[in-house]
Parts: sequence; C-alpha cells; structure tokens
Amino acid sequence: MQKHPDFEFELQRLDYTKQYMQQLLEESRRDVKSSQDQIRRSMADLDYLDSSLSYINILTNTRFFEMARSQKEGLEAVQQKPYFARIHFKKEDEGDELLYIGKTSLFHRETQEPIIVDWRSPVANVYYDGRLGELSYHVREDEFKGYLYSKRQYKIEEGKLLDVQDIDLTTNDELLQEALSGKADVRLTEIVSTIQAEQNAIIRAHLKQPIIVQGAAGSGKTTIALHRISYFLYTMGENFPSDKLMILAPSKLFMDYIADVLPELGVGRICQTTYAEYVLNATNLKLKLTDPNAKLEELTRIATIDALELFVTRVKGSMEYKEIMQRYVEKLEQQMTQLFEDVYIEKYRIMKASRLKVLFLTELAYLPVERRLERIKIILQGDVKRKHKQLLLMLTTKYEEALDKALYGIRDDEKRKAKLTKIMDERDERVPSIEKEGKTTASVYMRRFKKFNVKKLYREWLTDNQLHTELAFHWTEKERVTFGAAQKKEIWELEDLAAIYYLHAKLKGVADEWKMRVVFIDEVQDYSEFQLASLKEGLETDMFTMVGDLAQGIHSYRALTSWDPVKALFPRATYTTLQKSYRTTIEIMELANEVLARMDEDLQLVEPVVRHGSYPEFHEMGELDSVKTKAIYDGIIERGHRSVALISKTVAEAKTIHAKLHTSGMPVQLVGEQSDITEHSLLIVPSHLAKGLEFDAVMIAAFDDPFRDHPIDRKLLYVAMTRPMHELHLLSCQDSLQ
Repeated sequence: MQKHPDFEFELQRLDYTKQYMQQLLEESRRDVKSSQDQIRRSMADLDYLDSSLSYINILTNTRFFEMARSQKEGLEAVQQKPYFARIHFKKEDEGDELLYIGKTSLFHRETQEPIIVDWRSPVANVYYDGRLGELSYHVREDEFKGYLYSKRQYKIEEGKLLDVQDIDLTTNDELLQEALSGKADVRLTEIVSTIQAEQNAIIRAHLKQPIIVQGAAGSGKTTIALHRISYFLYTMGENFPSDKLMILAPSKLFMDYIADVLPELGVGRICQTTYAEYVLNATNLKLKLTDPNAKLEELTRIATIDALELFVTRVKGSMEYKEIMQRYVEKLEQQMTQLFEDVYIEKYRIMKASRLKVLFLTELAYLPVERRLERIKIILQGDVKRKHKQLLLMLTTKYEEALDKALYGIRDDEKRKAKLTKIMDERDERVPSIEKEGKTTASVYMRRFKKFNVKKLYREWLTDNQLHTELAFHWTEKERVTFGAAQKKEIWELEDLAAIYYLHAKLKGVADEWKMRVVFIDEVQDYSEFQLASLKEGLETDMFTMVGDLAQGIHSYRALTSWDPVKALFPRATYTTLQKSYRTTIEIMELANEVLARMDEDLQLVEPVVRHGSYPEFHEMGELDSVKTKAIYDGIIERGHRSVALISKTVAEAKTIHAKLHTSGMPVQLVGEQSDITEHSLLIVPSHLAKGLEFDAVMIAAFDDPFRDHPIDRKLLYVAMTRPMHELHLLSCQDSLQ
C-alpha cells in the first residue's frame, strides 16, 4: 500500500507529541511523589505540633497532589494514541493552523500552542460536522466563521503510526467501514474517532434541555449517552459537580460492559446505578425485590394473556397510579392539618392554628411534608422567642406596677406587707415558669407530628380495601378485587418502586446526596410513565437524556409502548430518531428487519450501514448437539472473532445449555444479572440480558423454550438477532424459530 505523501512529516509530529507528553509525564510523576512526601511531613508535624500552618500545608499539597495525579492519569491514558484526526483550519481574520484532535487537550506550557485539541471542544466540531470549504461553528452564544482546507485521520496503535488518510465523504465511509469491521470488545472505546454527523448532533445538542432518542438496534444509543455525559462535563464541569450526574443502566452486567469506556471519556465520579438500586438508596429502604424478569419469562410461556392478569402490573406504572398516590399524600396532609391548634405559653396565645395551617397547606406547599414541618418549627421558634420576650417584659412591668401600687397605695402596714408578699411570690413563681416554658414551647408543640414510615404507609395502601375504594374510586369492583388479591403476601416488585419513591419525595424529600441534577437513562423504553414522572418530580429537574428503542421494549406489558407520554411529561424535550445501524451487517439486519416488520408497533425498518458479511446460518438439531455447537464456536474463533455469545430465550434454557456444554468440556460462562464477563469463553446469555450488549458473533439456540409468533417473543428474538457485528448462527429444530 502506497504511503501518504506527508507520512514522514506526520511521523515526526507524532514523535514530537509523544516526547512532550513523556516529559510532562515524568514531571507529573515527580510532582505526585513530591506532594505525597510533603503531605507525610505535614502529617508528622501534627503529631507534636498543633500548627495551623501544617494543616494549610496538608490541604495545599493534597490539592496539588490531586492535580498532578489527574494530569499523570490523563496523559497515561492517551499516551499510546495521543490523537486520531487533524483539521487544517483557518479562522476568519486569523492565520491557518493544524489542529490535532484527541480524547484530551494538551497545550505547550511556554507558547500555549495547542498540541492536542479535545474532541469535545467547539472547534473540534468542525471535524465531525464540517464539510470542506467555508463554515461556521459556535462557542456558547458566539458564532465563528472560517475555512476548512482538509480533514485527516490517523491509524495509531501502541504509539506507532500505521496509516494516514485525508478524508472526504467517500474516504470517511471507508474509514467507518474499517472501524465497524473491528472487534466488539474494542469498538466502544474507539468510537470517538468515528462519531457520525447525526450522532454528533445529539451529543452536542442543547445541554440545558431534555432529549429523547429513539434509536434502532446498533445505532449507537449507548455511545451517544456516554459521549454526551463526557461533553456535558467538559462544557459545564467547572460549575457543575460530576457527582450530581447519574447514569441509570439496565443492569450491573451492562455497567460492567461500559466500565472501560467511562474513564477514557474523562467521566469518573458520576453516579452509575440501576433504577432499583437508586430508589432503594434514595429512600434508605431495605426491600427484597422479586426477580423483575420472572414475570417476563412467565409471559413468554402463556398462550394468551388475560388483560385483567396484567392490570396490577400496568396500573402501577401508569400516570393514573401517580394521581392515586397524590390523593394519598393529600389525605395524609389533611390528617396532619387536623393536629394544628393555637400555640400558647401559659394562657397567652403565641400563634393561631389558622396561621399554621396556611403555612402548611399553602405558603410552604412546595416543600415535602416533613420539611414543611421543620420550617414551621423554625418559624414557630422565632415567633415564640420574640413574643416570649414581649410577654416577660409585659409581666415584669405589670408586677412592678402592682408592687408600686401596693407600696404607695395601701396605708395599713399589715395589708401592704401581705399584698407585696403575694405579688412577689406570684411573680417569682410565674415568671421563671413562663421563662422555662418558652424555651420548649415549639419543640413540645411539634411532637404531635410524627415522622412518616413510607414502607408502612405504602403497605397500608396496598392492603386496605377502604383506601382502594376512597382513592381509586374509578376502578371497577373487579379491578379492586384483582388489585387487593395480588397484595395479600408482602411481596415487593420493581413496579412498586415508583410509588415508594414518589411518596418518599412528597412526604420526606430526597436527601441532597441523592438529589441528582442531570440524568442519563439507557434502555428507557423499559421504564413506565410513573417511573419517569416520579424521578422528575423527586429530583425536581427535567434535565434527562433518554435513549431507547421501542422495538426492543421486551417489558412493554409494564413499560412504554409509545414516546408520546414521554414527550408530554418532558414538554421541553427534543425528540430524535436514529435509523442507521452501525453494528450489524446487511445480511443479518435484513433477517432482523423481517422480525421487526411483524411487530405490533408501527416502527421503521433499520437501515444497515453498507457493510456486507456472511449470511446467517441455520443449523438444524433435534436437541442441542454439543459436538456441532463446539464446531460452530471453533469456526468462529478460527475466523478471528473474540467475543461470542449463545443467546437463549429464557434463563431456564440458558442454564440447561450451560450445563450440557460445560459437561462436554467447552469453555462456557453462564451470564447473570450480576456477572463479570470473562474472556475466552462462550457466553451463555438469556435474551433479556443481551439487550444493550454486542458481540463479534452470536448463536441463538431455541429448543425447550422456542420463540413464538407473539409480541414479547418477537421482541426477544429481535434483541438476540441484533447483537452480533459479523456472524449469526441459528440453532434449533425446524419449527423452534418462527
């Protein structure tokens, strides 16, 4: 292959960059060690010298240590691939410059010349979006114009320059093809160099507005969410604490899958959790939840589903249930309102009950109930303190006047003496008593308001027929009976968490630690309307980035079936669709599109990026044949693929297949919700857990639990079929994959 004319120049440029980075790295390592030594010395001084100077030294060196360590880790992360692209760009009224684009920025210390430009910077957007020629880009509210002479991309591996290409639309497609033909286990970390224009538009979309993305399987939804987080922190990080961002992932397995990507994107301290874990942490409740996928597996075995059977599941995720919970909150508020009485010190009224009720129900209604009471206590303490002083002053004046009157108005010595004694005794008993009572008036008064036990309150709602009749008055008798019957055992399901979180937020308030300001949700199609609404109200923000695919909505019996409710819930949100798949070959996607076309939802077919591969292969077996399966697996590995999964419809069949293949001596791993994926094994994955993952090759096995022509089964099959990048093998008896 002929080398690029500028190859030698680019080789020297890479060497210069690496040498400068190495110099900075050595300095950073010395700085880290130096600051550690300084901290140790300052700590030693504290043993025998209580010196504020030592404390200052510790704080200063700790900050310096963090800065040095951060620079060291940042340089180490990109040392082997400092940049991936270059633009030759001229800003209007300025000289032209060569800007090298990478995962972090690096400036020359003396000249402040950019050695590497961060991919998230505004000018780097020219690389992703800019056509050659005149163009403009924005930095906050300002528009800058310029001229783009060329775009260039580099293939750098382990610090060595392998290839240089100038890119236009055609070569950009070629480079994308090359990237997509790589391995699944490295593609996610390298995606920043091949972000496409439509993906880039979503990543850089208005950061102070919510966004909904309906993305086809393989369209890069997860990639977009992760890079948008990275872009958010880059753009707003100075004024925004990263621990106030939260990624809600579908499972721990998925979090492990993306774990390598986040540090490379400069995303460290953000909260990464599942919806269930977040709710349990935020409410500080210990609830043992039933397996959220057990119902899914049960539904895949039922021939016809009675609507009433799913009534409880569906209603708990509905906005109707939110209204019921709001009525419950209002009922509890009214019960509490009845406890307000006039506040007295002795016989003197300090505050009227009517005033306290107005505070509770109107003026402080924006606060959760318990926080309203805390605020009322503070207001009451202030009022008591002020009026208490006035009361003591009034009483002191009153007794002084009475003493004067007795002293000068009564002539009889005995009567005068008796009167004075009586007044002084009354004063000496009453004033200290009032003084003492005033100090505790507010606290004693507020004791009537008990803290809420959200778990107990919600359990009361679930099991109390009278509450069902009062609060869910629009339910039919059949629906009430069905709901009540389902709650007899104390079973906690995923569907209950939205109501528990909502009640907690309204009654107690979400603690600052769990009050996230920006939320990124992957696989949002598996959330119910109430789950999203309760999160939005509890966090008091609409700053959500929500990505999902209705075609993969395997939990549609309890979750979203349309984006319309989400648009209504987030009226400021922009809605975008991504129909191109960058994962799967044309041959595999054509077969998956046949399944997609048979779904109940009116969904567009997916457009695969023009990348051909082998046709999906069907391997007929009466039952799973270990020898044949091993031969298929060995063939995949021989063709250079590394990550291979065997996907079954259910957990039960996955366990059966795992046992059989393990006995035959194959390197297999059964993947569960909490699994850490091991390398060099055939991964046995139930279809519901495969969602969001991708592999070089996939085998779909259907024997004991075949995929039926049924709404849920079609989605599970579609999920399984859209996981592979390169090869798809179907293992079944003839009628098991319909």
